Amino acid sequence: MNVIVTDEGFSPDDWTDGYVTLEDAANDVVALDVASDTDPDELIDRLGSAKMVRVDFPSSADGRGFTIARVLRLKGYTGRLRAKGHVLADQYAMARRSGFDEVEIDNALATRQPEDQWLARSDWQSHNYQARLRG
Repeated sequence: MNVIVTDEGFSPDDWTDGYVTLEDAANDVVALDVASDTDPDELIDRLGSAKMVRVDFPSSADGRGFTIARVLRLKGYTGRLRAKGHVLADQYAMARRSGFDEVEIDNALATRQPEDQWLARSDWQSHNYQARLRG
């Protein structure tokens, strides 16, 4: 079972409605599973009433998911956004700043990077470059 990371720490996954890929999505989809190479402009037009969008991070070096989240938020998506896969604790603040509500990691990563490492980055609104410049 995967672990969900939020600003409060680790929790079990509470999403029970399943996911549909963008290719299989009909008009009234509840949750979408999106690949990191998805065009966010195309995605926003196909969201409909989706309550959840889960964006895949196939590698911690692949930051395209951050762009997808940012574009969706800028274009008005207010549903739940989840990053899934190879997101590291060091990237948690960036995930939150770009628009993700939560991160889904596997148990192996949760063991290597325990909850305290994620919580150390949970005050993501205060610890950023611009906040440090404003002093």
